[in-house]
Amino acid sequence: MTYNDFERYVVLYRSSVTRAALFILHDVDEAEDIAQDVFLRLYTYTGSFESDDHVKAWLLRCSANMSIDAVRSFRRKHIVSLSEVGELPTRDNTGSSVLPAVMALPAKQQIAIYLHYYEGYSVQETAAILKISQSAVKQRLKSGREKLKTLIKGEIEDDI
Repeated sequence: MTYNDFERYVVLYRSSVTRAALFILHDVDEAEDIAQDVFLRLYTYTGSFESDDHVKAWLLRCSANMSIDAVRSFRRKHIVSLSEVGELPTRDNTGSSVLPAVMALPAKQQIAIYLHYYEGYSVQETAAILKISQSAVKQRLKSGREKLKTLIKGEIEDDI
């Protein structure tokens, strides 16, 4: 991969990689750190890619894996982040009221919903990225939608 290709991938996919990490980590600064680490892995990766879509899928999978590792880390379990103190910071351009509810879901459901609904991947493509079966993706999407319905319904009732 040439340096120009690398720069192009950073410009094309930086926001997607960061958002994928944000869905799991719930912390903008940590998500940006993960995105930098993901692109460092891309820069040092010696394999080849079939297409730009293959690169994007690889980057999103790395982002998800590294974010999950960060959630499991000792340091994260024993430090209170600023996002837990105040309102959760997000950089969502859509202004969607669904985003906070999605971020409240378990990590496995979050990433499946993110890839399918926010990035537009099919169930088959999402399964390939996450390296799970299509039925597992469908189940995560179904469970996530059910939990979202409950969360959003609860918020609406609280507002009434």
